[in-house]
Amino acid sequence: MAGVHVLNLSSVEGVITNAEGVFEIAVQAQDTLYFSYLGFKPLKVPVSNDMIKFGIPVFRLTELSFALEEVIVRPYQLTGYLDIDVRKVPINPAGRYSIPGLPSAGYEGGNRNRSSISKALGSLFNPADFLYNLFGKNPKQMRKLKKMREDDAIKALLGTKFDREVLVQFLGIDRINLEEILRNCSYSNAFIKEANDLQILEAISGCYEEYKILQL
Repeated sequence: MAGVHVLNLSSVEGVITNAEGVFEIAVQAQDTLYFSYLGFKPLKVPVSNDMIKFGIPVFRLTELSFALEEVIVRPYQLTGYLDIDVRKVPINPAGRYSIPGLPSAGYEGGNRNRSSISKALGSLFNPADFLYNLFGKNPKQMRKLKKMREDDAIKALLGTKFDREVLVQFLGIDRINLEEILRNCSYSNAFIKEANDLQILEAISGCYEEYKILQL
């Protein structure tokens, strides 16, 4: 199969199979390979000494079957008058707040109420919150964020995915904790639901960098 993403979860490297389904990636015993292809079940394979010593293995992916429900798509009923039609465009209700001295474009507070501003500031400056517990106690996982952002194959894959599965595998945390990180960084539920995996990676990375600045 051509175009399969093959990721080494241990070394945080990724490659894509060629037209014949062949790939090369550096591995060591105890590493874990992760195969991802749209429409197929992801495959997770631990690398053994025998695999390295006795030959090139062949991996097979299993096609997924989906039972889709009926979806009704309704276009916007536009009138042709801009001042009327613009009111029909859905708006993300999340307010964003920037903090001088930090490099971020801003924080999503969830809505535009005054209480959301306190939430954005409180999640940053409270040293006992979930963000501190995760970033402070898991430096190894957080170092993987930087390596993921530097690998073009990994970024290309994340840009097409919305299921958070690759992020969960790399960081070693479950999806609930992943979403909790974003909430503690004051990202809105709309962003958490609709962003692709690459946007989620950038959001967590930016939040982590700002966390480090605040700890200095």
